[in-house]
Amino acid sequence: MLISNWPNAIAHVDADCFYASCELLRRPDLKGQPICVLSSQDACVVAKTYDAKAAGITTGMPVWEARKLLPQANYLSADFRYYGQISDKLFAIIRRYSPAIEEYSIDEGFMDMNGLRSLYRKPYQAIADEIRTTVRQEVGITVSVGISVTRTLAKMASEYRKPNGTTIVAGRRIHDFLEHVSVRDIPGIGGNRQALLNKFGIHTAADFVDVPEREIKRLLGKAGTDLWHELNGTPIYKIETEARMPKSVARTASMGEVTQDKQTIHAHLLNHAMRLSKELITKRLTARKLTVFLTLKSFDKQASTSELPYPSADYFLLASEAGRALDDLYDPVSHYRACGLIAGDIAIRQSGSFDLFQMAEQQREEKHLKLLETLHAINRKHGDNVLSICGSIQKRRAGGAMGRFVYPVLECG
Repeated sequence: MLISNWPNAIAHVDADCFYASCELLRRPDLKGQPICVLSSQDACVVAKTYDAKAAGITTGMPVWEARKLLPQANYLSADFRYYGQISDKLFAIIRRYSPAIEEYSIDEGFMDMNGLRSLYRKPYQAIADEIRTTVRQEVGITVSVGISVTRTLAKMASEYRKPNGTTIVAGRRIHDFLEHVSVRDIPGIGGNRQALLNKFGIHTAADFVDVPEREIKRLLGKAGTDLWHELNGTPIYKIETEARMPKSVARTASMGEVTQDKQTIHAHLLNHAMRLSKELITKRLTARKLTVFLTLKSFDKQASTSELPYPSADYFLLASEAGRALDDLYDPVSHYRACGLIAGDIAIRQSGSFDLFQMAEQQREEKHLKLLETLHAINRKHGDNVLSICGSIQKRRAGGAMGRFVYPVLECG
């Protein structure tokens, strides 16, 4: 591997246990205790502290299973709007150092470091350490930073000394670094691919780059060769400083069983509307179109698309439009197995420059958001689904035991 130390420089800044760290900011009394943050409807674990991970709790684990493993942990409902606010503060600090930033997700981003050593008259290690210190002092959470010559290497480096660590991998140190990394820890290599590579004697990331490119292509295809080049120090993936705008955001699911009951279908649609609204709010997006679809027993689909009166992420507006579409689509003699919502015409949520009508609607949306936050706070304090939006689904285990989900449906007055 013949490469100079810094033909290119990319940093990966990754918050440590981000959701749990955000909760500790407003619940300092929980410091030193295991924390698990739960998904929408508190169904499964979406984030956890390191001590919870050490106890065997994994991301995606059902909450009932996590409680069996670690009953003394603090199980908190996710507050994605709050996490988004902390994320804004994090990226505002990162942008002080370089305008060339890619917000890869709510808690991690890539940063073009080229030229920053000369600008700040500091080595990369000092710049990374300063970013970590500033984030901790001003935001109250910790981040880990990895710097290397490609995105993939930078991401692997940020994982190497978590939490609250800095790892620098210059071009001439790449192979030494990769010798200490399992092939499983290469981004994009999951359990199945790891098992395949292990069969061919590839156990470490260093083994991976030592294999001829043609062999990696045979085993993993183009995605594998892209990774091979990245780990050999040749950039394939560029930093995307422009926000990637999704064309649509969808929330769909099977209803568990075939049904003719309109109320049951409506309850599922309301649940999808809640989840869709939460994702749009978290990502600071709005939708102007909403598609509602129903899947028949035969797997044929019926759909209705409507244009919202204004760009919105408001649950109540999405739920209202979903109800109208259901009235148009529903056939009492048909049997339905699934339903869903697709938000389209996505845009970044704007502030200011509203006409009077939009200002009034924005104020109403803010009231709705405060109502939802209050609802989630009560549920966090008194138990899962003590309160829910009227008509929506509450997924519970009958008798608290494993078995078929029961879907109580509340009538709206």
